[in-house]
Amino acid sequence: MLAAFVPIWVLTGLGWVTGRRRLLGGEAERVLGGFVFHLAMPAALFTALSRTRLDVHPPALGAFATSTAVTMALAFLLCLVVRRRDGGEATIGAMAAGYVNSANLGIPVALQVLGDATFLTGVLLFQVLVVTPVVLILLDRSAGRTWRPGRLLTLPLRNPVIAAPALGAACAALHWQPPDVLGAPLALLGAAAVPTALVALGLSLTAGARAGDAPPRPAGERTEVALLSALKLLVQPVIAWSVGRLVGVAGADLLALVVCAALPTAQNSYVFAREYGRAEAVARETVLVTTAGAMGTLAVIGLLLG
Repeated sequence: MLAAFVPIWVLTGLGWVTGRRRLLGGEAERVLGGFVFHLAMPAALFTALSRTRLDVHPPALGAFATSTAVTMALAFLLCLVVRRRDGGEATIGAMAAGYVNSANLGIPVALQVLGDATFLTGVLLFQVLVVTPVVLILLDRSAGRTWRPGRLLTLPLRNPVIAAPALGAACAALHWQPPDVLGAPLALLGAAAVPTALVALGLSLTAGARAGDAPPRPAGERTEVALLSALKLLVQPVIAWSVGRLVGVAGADLLALVVCAALPTAQNSYVFAREYGRAEAVARETVLVTTAGAMGTLAVIGLLLG
């Protein structure tokens, strides 16, 4: 299991060193973040989904969806009511608490712990086709953009993070693969998404500190990160296990459900926070804390349910 986490730590550390030494200049974090959000991430999602056999287990996936919805709702209320965050910051907090790293970390962990990554197909589809549009709608509204019914219908056309996985899922459902002249460049571009996002995450750790002008951290920010991390690593898998047992999920399916719910926060949370300028520090640190802490929780889950 450790091998699945090492690349994440190494690439984040590389980004930190790069930022400290200013090897890529002062705009590197903004440029890399934009590259990931608008180009590399959509290509990676399209490639992954178009090449994946769609295999959904309704009771287990329903339990996972419930755990995600409840956890994100709790985090949203925590940030909005207790921490007095605005709607956009609360949305990022909810994403940090409930949006799991189902791709670059989920797949190797699933292969290591479960022996296959079949259940992750449904998790990935649910997150990118259901959760992501809701998050983007809330972030759009917090940014003061006028919202009309037509904006919802055209959201996939305007946002590649939604359009790309939707097209990928359609290709998988139709058993159609794009020709190599199109698929190969997309796969090559998508391969840059995870390492670039992690390097950008590392770069963000040095923001402000390089020039000695880091802004003071908001009061209670560490507590907020700790609470969001606890929701992610403890509350979400417990809810998933409880709902799974209630609807009759057992054995290997229950293990897969709880392992997926216990995965750490996806770096997409930081990518979105960076893109919309909302709660960047909270998203960044929750990604780091949950990625470090997930090894322990996943090991315990494996021992209890494996």
